[in-house]
Amino acid sequence: MENSSLNKNRKTSEYAKGLLTCLGCQTLWGVLVLYWDALNPIPSSTVIFYRVFLVGLISTICAVGMYGWQEYRKIFGNMKSFWGLTLTGAVITCNWSLYIWAVKAGYVIQTCVGYFIEPLVVAAFGIIFFKEKLSGFKIVSFIMAIAGLAVILVHFGEIPGIALGLAFSFAVYAALQKKYDMPSMLMLSYQTVLLAIPALAVVIWLEVTGQGAIGMPGVGMGKYLLMLCCGPLTALPLFLFGVAATRVELITLGILEYISPSISLILGIFILKEAFDGVQFISFVIVWIGLVFFTVGEIKAKARAQKLQ
Repeated sequence: MENSSLNKNRKTSEYAKGLLTCLGCQTLWGVLVLYWDALNPIPSSTVIFYRVFLVGLISTICAVGMYGWQEYRKIFGNMKSFWGLTLTGAVITCNWSLYIWAVKAGYVIQTCVGYFIEPLVVAAFGIIFFKEKLSGFKIVSFIMAIAGLAVILVHFGEIPGIALGLAFSFAVYAALQKKYDMPSMLMLSYQTVLLAIPALAVVIWLEVTGQGAIGMPGVGMGKYLLMLCCGPLTALPLFLFGVAATRVELITLGILEYISPSISLILGIFILKEAFDGVQFISFVIVWIGLVFFTVGEIKAKARAQKLQ
């Protein structure tokens, strides 16, 4: 009985830790839209390659410092896992590269559309790949998300490629991340260390040929140093997400993940002054109604499961 109680308390503590780290991660991701915009006029491609290299460098230094080289190198005895984690890192690199380009190109609101529907895509992946149950609430939320996208499609006459690319790439990342049970900093290093090598080569080439950030008109030392912060500012939320992903259900991750686009949407409209018309507002309202159904359904399902236990 005592062991059972200790295990229950430990699980509750781990779940609370996962919940708090996920909230911190989503809040930081939402606010960072201002940071990426502040890096103009540095080209998106330059920022992306610096980001890939710095995340790999910082996460590896932290991982080796925290766990030691002997622990760190164990992954190389299981190359299947290492390549799987590298693939996971490549997926999230595609996601954040698309996001940075979109923000700097003035598509903040479309990125918000992507991250609003992404929780539903994550939940759909949970149903398909992890056999999580499909409830009536989920069906309604999926229909509303599709309806919201249809409104945007009819209004603009084109498929919202940025939104769909962000939603599906992050859902794939979340699903792949769920397969690995290891400390988050180790996981982040394994995901990015191999990608950091070609990224560094590109950074050096850009700077040597005069196409990088150093010496660019309008980019002083202050802005260059600000850009170098993209490494820790990327590693921190990814680290927090890694902590959360191994401690809470994929469905819970999906619910909490619309905190970030909500913050970004508000900042995009009121701080960055992006155009936001009535049709876009209607599409967001439709998606939000779907998210309300989704959230209510998950809360009820969680309460039911706890009651049965």
